[in-house]
Amino acid sequence: MSTSIRVSDGTKRMLESLKKEDETFDELLERLVQSEQPIAIGAWSEEDADRARAAVKRSRESFKQ
Repeated sequence: MSTSIRVSDGTKRMLESLKKEDETFDELLERLVQSEQPIAIGAWSEEDADRARAAVKRSRESFKQ
């Protein structure tokens, strides 16, 4: 089965720049989709999250001065 999708000329040029010489557009799109990793919810421990919040807070406070 085959499906057509419409993309702008600019998008096609960007895809062509990512496409390997011996790769079909289908293979390119499959590679791009597979390389995207979903965000792991809760990936940080509570301790790491607290440190990150504190760092953001310190950063914001440094701009107030």
